[in-house]
Amino acid sequence: MTFRDRADAGRRLAEALAGYAGQDATVLALPRGGVPVAAEIAAALKAPLDLVLVRKIGVPFDPELAMGAVADAGTPCTVRNADVIASVGVEEATFEAVRGRELAEIERRRGAYLKGRARAEVEGRVAILVDDGVATGATTRAALLAVREQRPSKLVLAVPVAPAEALEVLRREADEVVCLEPRMFLGAIGAYYDDFRQVSDETVTDMLARFQPA
Repeated sequence: MTFRDRADAGRRLAEALAGYAGQDATVLALPRGGVPVAAEIAAALKAPLDLVLVRKIGVPFDPELAMGAVADAGTPCTVRNADVIASVGVEEATFEAVRGRELAEIERRRGAYLKGRARAEVEGRVAILVDDGVATGATTRAALLAVREQRPSKLVLAVPVAPAEALEVLRREADEVVCLEPRMFLGAIGAYYDDFRQVSDETVTDMLARFQPA
């Protein structure tokens, strides 16, 4: 399955999630790429849209390789990819230094995207966490842990594409997982989109402005 763009992926996910219409759902996006996907779902479900601020903690000499992730919460939720850390020999001090830089980026994004915006209610509601795809699953798992701290009545993960191995891990953190294209061998997420151009900060703020928190 190939998606035209993130909006197309969002519309297809919205069809799979149609049963949550009218069920007090809150849609939560991982910025930046998850926001156009989540916006389509929120529009279809007539649900509020908000963000979960999460960052990959990349190996210093190979930033695309995730040795963990950190998500915004009352106390930041940190996930470690122990196998990656061991295989590349990263010391704890190095991990913490990279983690600190990513926490600083989370703070920057909070100011850029939210700017005093009231946050959508999650406690007691169905929380639907959305991204444009899953790679290793570290950032998604950190985001799920952060959302779980807000005590939703149900926690749903919705993604267009993900590796089957990562989905098995994520099912332990979510009450339900909806993935349109589970793959044994994923490759690059962008390979499943005709248009996978980078999403800008301005696009994130513009899309958030279309939805009132509730």
